[in-house]
Amino acid sequence: MKVNITETVLRDANQSLIATRMPFSDFETILEKIDDAGYHSVECWGGATFDSCLRYLSEDPWERLRKIKAKMPKTKLQMLLRGQNLLGYKHYPDDMVRKFIEHSIQNGIDIIRIFDALNDFRNIEVALDQTKKSGAHAQGAICYTISPIHNLDNYVRLAKQLEDMGVDSICIKDMSGILGPQDAYDMIRAMKDTVNKPIILHTHCTTGLGPITYYKAVEAGCDCIDTAISSFSGGTSQPATESMHFALKQAGYETGLDETVLKEINDFFKPLKDKFVQSGLLEHYVLGSETDALVYQVPGGMLSNLIAQLKQQNALNRLQEVLQEVPAVRKDLGYPPLVTPMSQIVGVQAATNVLMGARYNSVSNELRSYLRGEYGKAPGELNQELVKQVLGDEQPMTARFADTLEPEFEKTKQMLGTMAKNDEDVLSYIAFPQIAEKFFREREESAAMKVNYAIKRV
Repeated sequence: MKVNITETVLRDANQSLIATRMPFSDFETILEKIDDAGYHSVECWGGATFDSCLRYLSEDPWERLRKIKAKMPKTKLQMLLRGQNLLGYKHYPDDMVRKFIEHSIQNGIDIIRIFDALNDFRNIEVALDQTKKSGAHAQGAICYTISPIHNLDNYVRLAKQLEDMGVDSICIKDMSGILGPQDAYDMIRAMKDTVNKPIILHTHCTTGLGPITYYKAVEAGCDCIDTAISSFSGGTSQPATESMHFALKQAGYETGLDETVLKEINDFFKPLKDKFVQSGLLEHYVLGSETDALVYQVPGGMLSNLIAQLKQQNALNRLQEVLQEVPAVRKDLGYPPLVTPMSQIVGVQAATNVLMGARYNSVSNELRSYLRGEYGKAPGELNQELVKQVLGDEQPMTARFADTLEPEFEKTKQMLGTMAKNDEDVLSYIAFPQIAEKFFREREESAAMKVNYAIKRV
């Protein structure tokens, strides 16, 4: 039996361990080798890469994608997309979603993994439709969490819903690393009995369960797993590519990976890891196992955000209180899975509740929008006292929020004028207006400096 492997070092491993701070120049020279390794796909875009390129790396994310594609023509390039949120933290109009996906595929993406933080699949319909219309592979994802309302029947029902919507494959997305081996086995067996689509499992090593969970998932018939080259594996990242390949090969499975090439790739990334350790970007707490995540279900990125938030308030000593408050806030909000943007909304509110010494005396605009129904339908029952406290007599919406949004692309393109060099610039601006505008200005200044330098040399 063949088990496909998706490599995450260029996206999720990078994002989970070093907050997506790896510039293109760091990994450019190894891309041809990655292309030769035999991966089913390489996840290299989406998630936080887009924001990070503009905000921290002074890179055009679209140009980065084109450069990766040029160096990796044989391997399918994959991205993570937050449904109607795209790569941002709010819902965008349908015209923006369609345009963004169209250009992502034109610039090199082959597989789009599409999820909604609440598993409200109304919020992935447009993205799914456009992915298929543009000729790419549409992978529907189910965000995994544990709660009184999330059970095996619920997840199998969601998988069937995705199949009926026309996805090409189905991913179980375990962002916190809390999916246990037996639960993974039972879930994948049940899904295999119900749907006729490839099943992919994505997990993290946050709790230490990742490799065992993958092994049991494969035994149950899982078609593909996400792994990270070993120097960027473990902790809040994925299980190691080489280790999973070795274990699966020993059990009689084929992965299609070339061990010699894998060693070359890992040898390349080892000194890069050391560089990020020395810079302080790679901190020790993301490399170990954090079994408290089995209780609090806090993903690695959310944990690092909470720590940063508490450090700013000189209140890191209250981290344990905040972690204990997270499940309580989550219950009040109807047990949303803790994935972007819900992880940020729940984490910020938990910290606010603890630091203010009173629950919900202050609520964020995002939490207010969530209670209004702007993010979609809560998986479970909301705390109605909280809804009344925050919204008063205002009635939450039941329709899809994006249906209320006006088209945005063409009017923004007109407004930007010559500041936008192409449609991709317009999309960048709509996604992250202030950050993109700053990037455009710096790009112009850099181009002008190069021209002046060339004139002086002449």
